[in-house]
Amino acid sequence: MTTYIVFIRESTQDAAELERYSASVKPSFDGHPVSFLALYGKHETLEGAPVEGVVIISFPTMAEAKTWYDSPAYQDVAQHRFKGATYRVVMVEGV
Repeated sequence: MTTYIVFIRESTQDAAELERYSASVKPSFDGHPVSFLALYGKHETLEGAPVEGVVIISFPTMAEAKTWYDSPAYQDVAQHRFKGATYRVVMVEGV
């Protein structure tokens, strides 16, 4: 079943680290069946605290999403995201 990973950037602590993440993350997707649905486009918070940005990506299955997220290639580059900002990341199956 299609699975979505939603990245919600709540606050930035180090813009340089986020830039390193952005410049390095693309190769982590090589060989993974990913589709990009939203990449920091215009957004409006309807409920809850305001957020800085949202990314939504999809994979054919939850197993494939976890394989990418847990991969050494992504976890290495994710360290820059962890240092650069506070995110909430959710994985959810579609219908």
